[in-house]
Amino acid sequence: MKRIFAGLALLMAAATAQAEDVTTYMLDNGMEVVVIEDNRAPVVVHMVWYKVGSADEPVGASGVAHFLEHLLFKATDVLEAGEFSETVAANGGTDNAFTSYDYTAYFQRIAADRLELMMQMESNRMNNLVITAEDVETERQVVLEERNQRTENNAGALAQEQFRAAQFQNHRYGVPVIGWKHEMEQLDLQDALDFYDLYYSPNNAVLVVAGDVVPEDVLALAKKYYGVIPAEDQLPVRERPQEPPQRAERRITYEDPRVSQPYLIRSYLAPERDPGAQEEAAALVYLADLLGGSSFTSALGQALQFDTQTAVYTNASYSGASLDSGLFYLYVVPAEGVSLSQAEAAMDAEIARFLEAPIDPERMESLRTQMRASEIYAKDDTQALARRYGAALTQSLTVEDVQAWPDILQSVTAEDVKAVAAKVLNRNQAVTGWIVANQEEAR
Repeated sequence: MKRIFAGLALLMAAATAQAEDVTTYMLDNGMEVVVIEDNRAPVVVHMVWYKVGSADEPVGASGVAHFLEHLLFKATDVLEAGEFSETVAANGGTDNAFTSYDYTAYFQRIAADRLELMMQMESNRMNNLVITAEDVETERQVVLEERNQRTENNAGALAQEQFRAAQFQNHRYGVPVIGWKHEMEQLDLQDALDFYDLYYSPNNAVLVVAGDVVPEDVLALAKKYYGVIPAEDQLPVRERPQEPPQRAERRITYEDPRVSQPYLIRSYLAPERDPGAQEEAAALVYLADLLGGSSFTSALGQALQFDTQTAVYTNASYSGASLDSGLFYLYVVPAEGVSLSQAEAAMDAEIARFLEAPIDPERMESLRTQMRASEIYAKDDTQALARRYGAALTQSLTVEDVQAWPDILQSVTAEDVKAVAAKVLNRNQAVTGWIVANQEEAR
């Protein structure tokens, strides 16, 4: 039995060491092209990523990046409004788009022999969008309703907005991706056109094609459809206002009668993944698991949920896939009869204990195995791989950084985790929030 497990470990290690087959090109107009070859199924994922997100919006026009994403499904000089998605569906594919703080991306998943059609349509709307004031008015109501459904009607989402605004007081990460409602209501045609004309250009875009393709054929198609689009010579340097040093803890009590059970959240500023410097981020992935990854094995789960029954739920998470600062989160839902102040004190006591006590070597090895397996399974999802590379390249990382990540994860030691924990788990760079239904629960 031991020999079987040893063999499995060797197979997993070999699979992890073998990076996916990635080929990169740069078109003359500055557009990056990434091809991930996977010939196991006659399917292709075609994605165009723009290096612009909500954190790049002009002050006072929050939500315009997401708003423009919606407008790109309107008419172009050769396509009617809605015809893009209808054509994808008619050819047996699916398509969509998404906006984040650092990027906006558009994708189609379709039979490999339809790739040229996807490039033809996607390249067309990069430079030839035709939007009217009527389109703007109609779509503005759509995104406002989206905000109503996802945010205004969700006490937790509203609270999270307030936490981020408190955490990022100078950086645009403190502004919601969908936008502040009062600014969304004022977005007009010129806002959308200005954003589109400046940022939707080949030298601000990454083309990612993954699936049953030949890299040289993809390059030929990219040159044919994207290579003829002129570069934007006025594209600004991607610089954002940065956070000044946070020197004191910030606290928020968010009250909303829709909160069914009080809970607390704490977020800490944390290092993001940077090119050639991903080691701290990798250690933070382990820290999140060790502190709150599982109620049965994590420090918070064991101490608060099982040993003392102070909480009914605990969790920790790390968000480091970003161009600028990341965040490390802790969550605790107190047990019945336990106040938020008692739950917070118990959480802080366990964090202090974790910082002092040694980390179990067997637990570290178990996490390494889980992460190795996760990286292997990820290779079976072509769309997820395409998304991994697209997100990385729009957040300053390189192909080499993406391919080095699994090995960096495997090299994390207990000492690395302890060092990054001591650095990040600092109340002076945190926001602590209590979410309650009424003031009586805020104690």
